[in-house]
Amino acid sequence: MPDHTTPAPATPPPAEGASDAAAPRRYVENKPPRGLYVRVFIYVVATHVLLAFMSVLVLVAKSR
Repeated sequence: MPDHTTPAPATPPPAEGASDAAAPRRYVENKPPRGLYVRVFIYVVATHVLLAFMSVLVLVAKSR
């Protein structure tokens, strides 16, 4: 299931008599979904924890 919604279909251009303020705004997704930041944060933290654990294992192995 995707983390983002699909953009609305393009709307036709407004009539000549319509003002810009009354025209509906088109949906433009210009930033990634928030879930992406959460996943990247979890991956970075998990990688650092794994590297720290491996470093501790190396230190324990060298001390024997």
